[in-house]
Amino acid sequence: MQETLNYIQQNKERYVEELFELLKIASISADPAYKDEVLKCADEVAKYLKNAGADNVEVCQTKGYPIVFGNKIIDKNLPTVLVYGHYDVQPPDPLDLWKKPPFEPYIEKTDIHPEGAIFARGSADDKGQFFMHIKAFEAMMQTNTLPCNVKFILEGEEEVGSKSLEAFVNENKEKLSCDVILISDTHIYSNEQPTVTTGLRGLSYVEVEVEGPNRDLHSGLYGGAVPNPIHVLSRMIANLIDDDGHIRIDGFYDNVEEVSLEERAEMNKLKDDPENFKKSIGLSGVEGEKGYTTLERTSIRPTLDCNGIWGGYTGEGAKTVIPSKAFAKISMRLVPYQTPEEITEKFTKYFEKTAPANVKVKVTPHHGGMPYVLPSETKEFRAAKKAMETAFGKEVLPYRSGGSIPITAMFEQVLGAKSVLMGFGLDSDAIHSPNEHYGLFNFYKGIESIPLFFENYSTKG
Repeated sequence: MQETLNYIQQNKERYVEELFELLKIASISADPAYKDEVLKCADEVAKYLKNAGADNVEVCQTKGYPIVFGNKIIDKNLPTVLVYGHYDVQPPDPLDLWKKPPFEPYIEKTDIHPEGAIFARGSADDKGQFFMHIKAFEAMMQTNTLPCNVKFILEGEEEVGSKSLEAFVNENKEKLSCDVILISDTHIYSNEQPTVTTGLRGLSYVEVEVEGPNRDLHSGLYGGAVPNPIHVLSRMIANLIDDDGHIRIDGFYDNVEEVSLEERAEMNKLKDDPENFKKSIGLSGVEGEKGYTTLERTSIRPTLDCNGIWGGYTGEGAKTVIPSKAFAKISMRLVPYQTPEEITEKFTKYFEKTAPANVKVKVTPHHGGMPYVLPSETKEFRAAKKAMETAFGKEVLPYRSGGSIPITAMFEQVLGAKSVLMGFGLDSDAIHSPNEHYGLFNFYKGIESIPLFFENYSTKG
């Protein structure tokens, strides 16, 4: 293993240079205008995978963007690790908040990253993280230390709900058969306190519409006499959560997992720092469900948030209208044992029930996903914990994340394998936001940890 780590050390600068080439590609899956860039990125990923030593590298066509596959089967009697990642990225808007163009990567030192961080869209989510696996695989191949079989599945639609992935996995069960799935698309608690993610929240995402008059109305002629859909929608959204941070939807908490006091005590070993949390996001105070710490609110408790609201006139100058319609997008993060179907149905019934009689409402479900938990007593978790403890030289704790990766539950259902969420980003990396970045320290620690995970997982016992 030392030979592998030496190879990584000797090639660190080249790894960053190659990652920069991927980050220059604007692989924005949500915007059709960038279709050629997404396709170009898939081809580049396949090239890097092949150059690293993978066999049977394919750019597999789907109804949407391609899935890049490759493998290295050294002995069918050995375990097989399936590595998942995604090469598509979020739109970079608003562009005026970026220090430099989002697809022109550069390195800059920060207070959190004194060794420097890579700034670019996709640097942490997820190009920088899946690229660690390709480079770690290359290092094992070059030093002849690959201890087990490996397969790669790298998709181009994660940021738009992985629309084609489930069908691809179901159609290619044998090709993708594995013993464990390794994913780096999450973060650690801090560089001083590394963690392995043992849980993810699920998701129910809906769009709501409130319709009032049959057309936009002059606010002088009609104001004060008719319902304003923006006012109605605002009141309805405000009514979804009470003053204690409790979601009012009927039956919302019926199937919520009640985490034991012992497990809550264990997770709070991560030392929730309210002052630092507030400072990091520029707030003077926090809020949330009464009776829970910030760590618990963002991991083991379900939530509801309005992600966007619009209606009427929002252009330059003034246009005095009462809009005919108002809209909002709402996301609900779910915990075991809630399901997106259950929560979407309960939300719809509640929203319709609480609407005033003089307006019409409509709820349109969008994508959703199931929660996921990896028990900390499993072989998979122990292999990741030991690998990261060796790389970081520190104790590694289990950590439940508030985010969602819906494909983890699907992988387990279709392939019968657990996913290890061994991410190396930080929650301050500004993923999905302007000035996204990924620390060089984290990038390198990931590349060092991955061969150690392979070694630990391949060892019997």
